[in-house]
Amino acid sequence: MAQHDMNIANDTAPLVRSDINNALSALVSQNSGASAPSTTYANMIWYDTTSNILKMRNEADDAWISLFYLDQGTDAFRILQNTLVTDTSGSQIGILGLQAAGNWNGGSSTTESLVSPAKIKGAINSIVGFDGNFAASVSSYSNGDTITVAHSLGVIPQLINAYARCTSADAGYTAGQQVQIQGMTVIGNGYYGGTVYADATNVYLQIATNGLYFLSSSGGASTVLTPANWDIRIYAWG
Repeated sequence: MAQHDMNIANDTAPLVRSDINNALSALVSQNSGASAPSTTYANMIWYDTTSNILKMRNEADDAWISLFYLDQGTDAFRILQNTLVTDTSGSQIGILGLQAAGNWNGGSSTTESLVSPAKIKGAINSIVGFDGNFAASVSSYSNGDTITVAHSLGVIPQLINAYARCTSADAGYTAGQQVQIQGMTVIGNGYYGGTVYADATNVYLQIATNGLYFLSSSGGASTVLTPANWDIRIYAWG
C-alpha cells in the first residue's frame, strides 16, 4: 500500500529512482491507504483500506465517488446499496437498492429495484386487502351444531370459507377430498347445508338441523353427509 503526489522532483539519480518507484507503487496499489491521498487529481483512483471501498475522484477534483466494496474476508466483489442503474445517457432506469414499503404498497413507482419476499407479500396484501390468514380444523361435528373458532386476525375477515373434508369414504368422495360448504336449502320440511359468518373475534359455521347436503361425486344425485366420515376446515383472510 502506497500513495504518492505523482510529481517527480529534480534530485540525484538514486533519489529520483526511489521517487519513481514510490509513484509506481502507488499506481499499482490504487493509491491504497486508510486516508485519502493528500494530493489529488481528477479521475484518480483510491482504495480506501478503512472502508474497503474503491473510490474515484470526480472531474471537478473536489469529491470522491464510491465505486464498489471489496470483501477482504471472502475475497469477493460487492455492489454498493442504492447504486443507480442508468442508460447510456445517464438517465436513471433502476436502482440496486431497496424502496420503501409504501412504494410497493402504492404500486405506482416505475423504478426497477431490489425487493424482498416480505415486501412482495406486504404489497399484495395491501393491494388485495388481505393482511393475514387463518386456518383451523374441527375434528368432528353433529347436524345442527354451531361451530365457533377464534381466528386472532384482530379484524372482521374479508373472506371466509368452510369445507367438509372427507376422512372416510362417503357420498362418492374419498378420504382427503374437500367440499366447499355453500349456503342452505330446504327440502320438504327439512333444512340442509351450512352458513359461514364472522366477527372480529370468531368465525362461525352454523350447520343445518338435517345436516350438510351435497351432490355425490359419483353422479348427479344429492346426498346428506355422514358426520362421522367428515371433519370441518375453516379458512379466513383478514
